[in-house]
Amino acid sequence: MRPVLPAVLLAIIVLLVASCGGGDGDDDGGGNDAAPTADAPIIGQSGDEEEAATDLGFPAFATKNTTRVGGADAIANAAGVAQAVFPSRDDDTRPSAVALVDSTDWRVAISAAQLMAAPLRAPVLYTEGDALPAATEQALGRLVPTGAEQAGGAQVIRVGGAAAAEGYKTTEVEGADHAALAQAIDRLQTAAAGKPSPAVLIAPAEQPGFAMPAAAWAAKSGDPVLWVTRDAIPPATRAAITAHKRPRIYVLGPESAISKGVLDQLDELGDARRISGPDPVANAIAFARFSDGSFGWNVIDPGHGIVVASTQRPLDAAAAAPLSASGTYGPLLLLTAANALPAPLQDFLLDIQPGYDRDPVRGVYNHGWMIGDETAVSVDVQARIDALLEIQAVGADEGS
Repeated sequence: MRPVLPAVLLAIIVLLVASCGGGDGDDDGGGNDAAPTADAPIIGQSGDEEEAATDLGFPAFATKNTTRVGGADAIANAAGVAQAVFPSRDDDTRPSAVALVDSTDWRVAISAAQLMAAPLRAPVLYTEGDALPAATEQALGRLVPTGAEQAGGAQVIRVGGAAAAEGYKTTEVEGADHAALAQAIDRLQTAAAGKPSPAVLIAPAEQPGFAMPAAAWAAKSGDPVLWVTRDAIPPATRAAITAHKRPRIYVLGPESAISKGVLDQLDELGDARRISGPDPVANAIAFARFSDGSFGWNVIDPGHGIVVASTQRPLDAAAAAPLSASGTYGPLLLLTAANALPAPLQDFLLDIQPGYDRDPVRGVYNHGWMIGDETAVSVDVQARIDALLEIQAVGADEGS
C-alpha cells in the first residue's frame, strides 16, 4: 500500500489542482491522465525565504490552524475538496461514487450533498450543461470511483441535467425541478441506507444564504434537504416528508425566509421546529450551536472543525460539504464580504477558542477550512480566523 500523503503536501496538490484545473472549461488538459503542468515548488530553492513561502501559497493557502481550497469558482473547489477527502492512492482512499450536478441550480447541489453521507459517501462534482469542465474531468480521472454496492455498483450518480461521464457505470436521479430532484436524491439515499432518516431539513428555495449551511449537515447525517418557498410547500416536498413517516422536521431560516404558515403546515407532517438567525451569518451560527437529541452540531465548546464560505457563492456549500463529513467534521459558517469578519462570527469563534492549563499538547484543537480564493475569503480574514482558532494559555499557570 502506498502511504497517504502528509496533510500539507496533499493540500499543496489540491491547490495546484484548483489553480491548474480551472473552472471555465477552456483548458484543453481534461483527460483522465492529465496532471498539473507547473513544477512543484521546493523549499530552500530560493535564497529569499519570503519568496519561497509565497511560492508555496503561505499564508494565503494555509496557516497553522487553517487550510484553504483556493478555487476561483465552485467547480474548482468541488474538485479540490473531493481530492483532499479522497486522496485516491489506492482503493481504500477512493470514493465509491461521485455525484455529478449541473452548476446552474444551487438548490439541487445542496440537496445532492446528502449523498456524501454513509453508505454512499459520494462527493459532489460540477458540470456545465452538457459539458464536463476540465477540473471536474481531471478530478474524476484521479478519483477513479470504485463503485457503490448500495447503488447497483454505480461509479457516478448523475443528478438531473448534469453532463454524462463516459466510461463510468452511472445511475440516474431524475426530477422535474429542484423540489422533485431533492425528493429523488432522498429516495436514493434511503434505499442505500435501508431506511429513511428520522429527521429532515427544510430550507428556503429563494434565499441561498439561509440554505447553505444545510449542505454540511446533510453530508454528515444523511438527512435530506427539502425545499419550500416562503409561503408554500411543493407537492414533491410533502411527498418526501411523508415517506419519512412523521419525522422531526427542522426549518432553517427566519420568518422572512419561511413563514409561520408554512411552519404550521409542516408541523402537520411531523414535529416541526425552526432554527434561525436574522441574517445568513447569524443563521449559520445558530445552526452550528443547535442540538436536539441526535440532531445538530452542538458546537458550543472547543475541539471542532469549521468550514468557512461566502454567501456570494452558494454552490460552494455543496462543494465543501465533504469536509463537514470527514476529518475534523464541522458546520459551515458564512461570510458576506471577503475582507470582513462579521462580529457575530468573531464572537462565536472566541466562545469556542481552545485553552490549556499546563501543557498545550494535552489540549483540544480547532481547525478551519477556507473555501475559495481571495475574492471569497481574504488573506486578512483567514489570518484573523487562524488567531481565533489558536489554543491559548488560561488559568493559574498562564505564562509559566
